[in-house]
Amino acid sequence: MTEQHKKSSVAALTMAAIGIVYGDIGTSPLYTLKTIFDPDHGLVLNEANLQGIISLIFWGLTMIVSLKYVTLVLRADNRGEGGIMALMALALNSVNKAAPRWHYPLLVLGVIGATMFYGDSVITPAISVLGAIEGLEVAAPGLEQYIVPLTIIVLVSLYSVQHLGTAGIGRWFGPIMLLWFAALAVMGVINIVAAPQILYALNPVNAFHFMLENRMIAFVALGAVVLAFTGAEALYADMGHFGKKPIRMAWFLIVFPALALNYLGQGALLLTHPEAVSNPFFNQLGAWSVYPLVMLSTAAAVIASQATISGTFSMTKQAIALGLLPRMRINHTSATEIGQIYIPAVNWLQLVVVLMAVVGFGSSDKLAGAYGIAVTATMLATTVLTFFVIRYRWHLPLWVCLLSTGFFITIDILLFSASTLKLLHGGWFPLLLAIVLFTVMMTWKRGRELVFSNLQKHAIPLEEFMDSLFVAPPTRVYGTAIFLRGESDGVPHALLHNLSHNKVLHERVVFFTVHIVEEPYVSVDEQVKVTDLGHQCYQVNVYYGFKDEPDVPKVLQQCECLGLPFEMMETSFFIARQTVISAPDKGMAPWREHLFVTMSRNARGAADYYQIPPNRVIELGTQVEI
Repeated sequence: MTEQHKKSSVAALTMAAIGIVYGDIGTSPLYTLKTIFDPDHGLVLNEANLQGIISLIFWGLTMIVSLKYVTLVLRADNRGEGGIMALMALALNSVNKAAPRWHYPLLVLGVIGATMFYGDSVITPAISVLGAIEGLEVAAPGLEQYIVPLTIIVLVSLYSVQHLGTAGIGRWFGPIMLLWFAALAVMGVINIVAAPQILYALNPVNAFHFMLENRMIAFVALGAVVLAFTGAEALYADMGHFGKKPIRMAWFLIVFPALALNYLGQGALLLTHPEAVSNPFFNQLGAWSVYPLVMLSTAAAVIASQATISGTFSMTKQAIALGLLPRMRINHTSATEIGQIYIPAVNWLQLVVVLMAVVGFGSSDKLAGAYGIAVTATMLATTVLTFFVIRYRWHLPLWVCLLSTGFFITIDILLFSASTLKLLHGGWFPLLLAIVLFTVMMTWKRGRELVFSNLQKHAIPLEEFMDSLFVAPPTRVYGTAIFLRGESDGVPHALLHNLSHNKVLHERVVFFTVHIVEEPYVSVDEQVKVTDLGHQCYQVNVYYGFKDEPDVPKVLQQCECLGLPFEMMETSFFIARQTVISAPDKGMAPWREHLFVTMSRNARGAADYYQIPPNRVIELGTQVEI
């Protein structure tokens, strides 16, 4: 690739990153200052407090986003992939040999962070679209009653077109968000020129002075200040799609300057027009600009919502691969982009919860309390997991690890503590979602462990069985039989049933085992391994990363290069469909066992999940007690 092509590629990725990665944090100016100076918080609007708040926001963006995420956390990539699930897998891999005692606590921490991300992904569409459409009440107070219905219409429309994918409209995300950030910067500059004394807020002393002078009220205000940093997790989660350089360039060249200028501008506006505190964002340019801003901000909010919805699909796919959720139907919305997926069950369930949030809370102010706790909990989990990566994978000295992450952990704990003060005012909502999802994930993981344990207990070692089988071999029939086999299973139940009922063995027998590794991708060269077991029997081991797309027909084509060709019309796949039964006084609490049994019965079939042609599948039932 020429230097010119490289530059154009980075420029295109940077533009795309502006559209996808920074939609969430880019729409934060819609509601942040409005929420901070909400009369319910008790913070008086005066110059000293305003300078302190703007200083906190500016230096928070500098330390949390610029230093922590863009500089440090982006380095902790899992083969180029980011996000809480990829980071958890990387941390688990790092401690497995060096410090195995940390494996389970880090697993739990990663799951908690993931469930909080789900809470964030529910609140982001609700608060962003509500915050954008609330501009209507600035233009015409009589329109206030239409805000929630219009928000519902926008959100239902957005979720209804998810099955079409973003390939068609995605190309417009970057230009629209670039226009959005340009508008933020221009509005900021106009207001700063009118009240340049707001630039004193760039001095961090103002932030310390504000915290010392106001103490408890300032601590409460921190729970709202964190709204300015929402979406920081997205730039790490989307690293695999765009790469580090475009994300960093987009932040430092476009997003950070635009956000800083707009927050300074809103602060300058409130210095000269304190009455604008009811909605500083839509009052920045006067009445003439409200309707254009409502349209532009609604478009930006929809893009921000789209990014979190896509992120939820990606997170769910990773959770399924890591054994934290049952298999679900995953549709691909693009023939060329493997990352563009649609999960119907997740889409409609998320819409229901988002609409509950919109109707239940009714305004962006009330939703703000719920937002902070989800964001800060995910930030804290990310920082702790990062410590274990840089300590046990990068092998840096302990004092360097403590110094580099301890500072950010202190900030995260402070922001999380401030957010918990809103527990009864909306903070319970993401916590309730997280508790439900955590219970589901850990129940599924524990249930699969119990099923695995039961199967192992009754497993017949494959090697011994094969030796005894061919002492007096059964009748061999034409064709190839592929038996799906668990990672440490013995003889597949489907083979035992076939021999018991049909009394025959196929001419060629293949035992097919899928291994999911704690890495995002496995290279094609390392994906398939074939072992000859003798008597025309083979063991095929397939290795997938948690972001790889399982595709058995494609794997069978790879086997041909390893000396094991397949003719699909002469091949049958034998799969044992497990029916899980809850047994008393075993495994988990009865309610968890019943939850697991329900999920197991509704999980997507293995043949469908692995893209095996349905006309080549033979399913044989087996019962497993847990």
